[in-house]
Amino acid sequence: MRFALILILWPCLSWAEGERAGDFDYYVLALSWSPTWCALEGDARNAPQCDDARNSGWVLHGLWPQFHRGYPSYCHTSERDPTRRQSGEMADIMGDGGAAWYQWKKHGRCSGLSAARYYDTARRAFASVERPAVLRKLDRAVKLPASVIEEAFIAANPDLAPDMITITCKAGRIAEARLCLSKDLSPVPCGRDVVRDCTMDDALFAPID
Repeated sequence: MRFALILILWPCLSWAEGERAGDFDYYVLALSWSPTWCALEGDARNAPQCDDARNSGWVLHGLWPQFHRGYPSYCHTSERDPTRRQSGEMADIMGDGGAAWYQWKKHGRCSGLSAARYYDTARRAFASVERPAVLRKLDRAVKLPASVIEEAFIAANPDLAPDMITITCKAGRIAEARLCLSKDLSPVPCGRDVVRDCTMDDALFAPID
């Protein structure tokens, strides 16, 4: 009986390993606050992103093709994977080339773009968002409502509305700002499964070292 069930479900199981490249509704631009990532993960890895000399603030976590509900990942594509050099050239905004490669593998292949065009699109998306300068001027860690970070982004980017951005927390800290963009990189409303703000009113926000 179990074997027969596997045979019936096999086409669905195979499809679940990777959707068709280029089939998605919008992008999520995920920006990671380096002091949080470094404190929770990066410092233990001696990640280049966490070197004090880098002065990293918001870095590009990824540009993720998204459905109105759910998202594709590890898609099947005929496009070639990026070279090590192409991935390494993304280190200035993504921390290191390994992060860029992983994002291509899990999300970029779903964009339907070549690796070069995906990286270029991710770079343009990152550049299109004004990161609030005031957040780089803190000289000490503060605890604040996550909504303050969202408000700072909206103030710095007049085209943004509250339903186009969400702030996430991890381990009691501000972790990421996630902005929803159309395929031509204009702000759009997020799907209900994306726009779930951190509700903490005392989230730790550490300054750039």
